[in-house]
Amino acid sequence: MQIKAEHIVPCIQPYYKTPLLVHEGHMQWLFDHTGRRFLDMFSGIVTISVGHCHPKVNAAAMEQMKSLWHTTNIYMHPKMYEYAEKLTDKLPGDLKVVYIVNSGSEANDLAMLLSRVYTKNFDIISFRNAYHGASPYSMGVTALSKWKYHVPSNMGVHHAMNPDVYKGIWGGSKCRDSPVQADRTCSCAGECSASRHYYKQLQEVFKYSLPRGHVAALIAESIQGIGGVVQFPKGFLKMAYELVRTNGGLCVADEVQTGFGRTGDHFWGFEMHGVVPDIVTMAKGIGNGFPLAAVVTTPKIAAALGTALHFNTFGGNPVACAVGLATLQAIEEEKLQANSKKVGTHLLMELEKLREEFPCVGDVRGKGLMIGVELVADKESKEPLAAKQFADVWEDCKDMGVLIGRGGTHGNVSIPISNTLLTNRASICPEMLPVRYSGCLFQHQAQESILVCFLHTD
Repeated sequence: MQIKAEHIVPCIQPYYKTPLLVHEGHMQWLFDHTGRRFLDMFSGIVTISVGHCHPKVNAAAMEQMKSLWHTTNIYMHPKMYEYAEKLTDKLPGDLKVVYIVNSGSEANDLAMLLSRVYTKNFDIISFRNAYHGASPYSMGVTALSKWKYHVPSNMGVHHAMNPDVYKGIWGGSKCRDSPVQADRTCSCAGECSASRHYYKQLQEVFKYSLPRGHVAALIAESIQGIGGVVQFPKGFLKMAYELVRTNGGLCVADEVQTGFGRTGDHFWGFEMHGVVPDIVTMAKGIGNGFPLAAVVTTPKIAAALGTALHFNTFGGNPVACAVGLATLQAIEEEKLQANSKKVGTHLLMELEKLREEFPCVGDVRGKGLMIGVELVADKESKEPLAAKQFADVWEDCKDMGVLIGRGGTHGNVSIPISNTLLTNRASICPEMLPVRYSGCLFQHQAQESILVCFLHTD
């Protein structure tokens, strides 16, 4: 810790009071310096898609390293082209042209540049509560204050109302494409009507904020990840895409967290909304933890970059492409997308029982193995559980051997996003997470401590 304090920038902070010193990982498990085993339900911040040190992915990296570690894309090497072909086979329509980069922030930066160059428009819309990266460009479309610095980043960016059916103005028990719904009285007579109300708010952005309604792009996560696993109401994104295209803009799907089978029903998160974007950005699970990301678009849109040079030294690295290809193969061969749906649905239903049992569990939401549990001080007002109170539950999960994430505007949403290999019941019992999570809540209740949702005190 002394070395860290002296040589690592202070914005990089350990997750726990007693920091976890990770020495080894194997599939869904992490091991600390003492050899203690932890179930990794955060998967390296939604990055380990097929398991830590997956043998086939490791073998692919080592095999490629024997022949060629690095060359830039000014030269040709077969692994990049082989990977680009396999990757685009997983995408619909004319999404066939790939630009390989190293991170989600880079990918979203490039998507913004591409949208502006192609449309010759400047303004870009994202949603409040969104996270799209931390570089100067992507920080602009990110709409979570804790991720923003006092630097110019929002020029030409407009943040529309977040279509949140749990905490937003509209929404209820019929609005999500999920096995679990918001515990909220729904005004929808038949189909979800919340989507139309939020759509009208998006129209207001075009009416009042954009120059003559012209827009370069709308960028949206298929499920908001860092913002707390927030799902849009059914039908909303389809209407939003139509509005953007009517006004000359492109539609960018940020699949950094929702891609590669994590949501279960579909390989890409945008597919559950019934849309086909013009540009898709991807990272994290694309390389199972290796620095790899990509932007995929159509040949027509990609041609817009031909007016100047755009270069990335490490984009298309041979080892990265070999790892990406092996990760794709593992997802397909081991049927991890289907497993994500099966076990994700089971976990959601088990976690929903906690909402019925504990006053502090305000919402359970998600799809496949992208799951959020929101803890509140009061179910009626949805007042968030205080950060200190949430942190104690979160710490207890770690002490019991389960690693979960945290997110949301107030940091009160736990994100037990598991890697898809967790679905192998021969190696891990899916009931472990709900039981241990429940145990943490019981522990605080017994202590009469800090969960105001149990004590009803200030």
